[in-house]
Amino acid sequence: MNKRLALTLKIVTLILIISLFVYLFIHYDVYGLFANEKALRAFIKSFHPYDAIVFILVQIVQVVAAPIPGEFTGFVGGYIYGPVLGTIYSTIGLTLGSWLAFILAHFFGEPLLEKVVKPAVFEKFDHFMEHQGILVSFFLFLIPGFPKDYLCYIMGVSRMPVGTFLIVSAAGRLLGTIMLSITGSSVRDGHYFLLGCFVGAGIIIFVAVYSYQDKLLELLKKKSNKPDFKRRRNDDPQN
Repeated sequence: MNKRLALTLKIVTLILIISLFVYLFIHYDVYGLFANEKALRAFIKSFHPYDAIVFILVQIVQVVAAPIPGEFTGFVGGYIYGPVLGTIYSTIGLTLGSWLAFILAHFFGEPLLEKVVKPAVFEKFDHFMEHQGILVSFFLFLIPGFPKDYLCYIMGVSRMPVGTFLIVSAAGRLLGTIMLSITGSSVRDGHYFLLGCFVGAGIIIFVAVYSYQDKLLELLKKKSNKPDFKRRRNDDPQN
């Protein structure tokens, strides 16, 4: 197929998908649902006995719709299902959502990135689009406060194998997922001392990372000067 025609079809398809996504979000007030913890819990529980599946779908949506805060849904999972099942269900949903975002970016390329990823985030992580080593990618997912959902799209334009990406993203998200699940469970069960410990630790880590974010990025850039997976250009053949 002619490359120009193929690119045109991709762009048209992308516009249709985004339009449908925006319509569904507005029509069903999805963002409002994600902004109200009690409403989201009630929504998930209303699908009993299939509520776990619905929660997993919620986690998929919050990854694909990158601006939705993942910390919120992770907390809700811990509140409803406890620390163990909350972590398991969240991990399944986050992994599937990360895979979907990665695949979408891999297929549509930079035209999708321009629609999904904020310009400031795009500029900050542009270096890592060219230099995406496994260890560096893992640390980007591991560090609290970093835009992990955006990273799924950004890494989708590299030549990183999808299997490698899924292992890196799942492992990198795991610690944060566990902490959120324990926090939600602690609120539900009234374990306020444990809650205070986790919230305090989370605040300290977040403030430290936020304060030294630029230095951390510079350090990771130095570590990633020899890329494992180069950036995939729009005119590259699909793998």
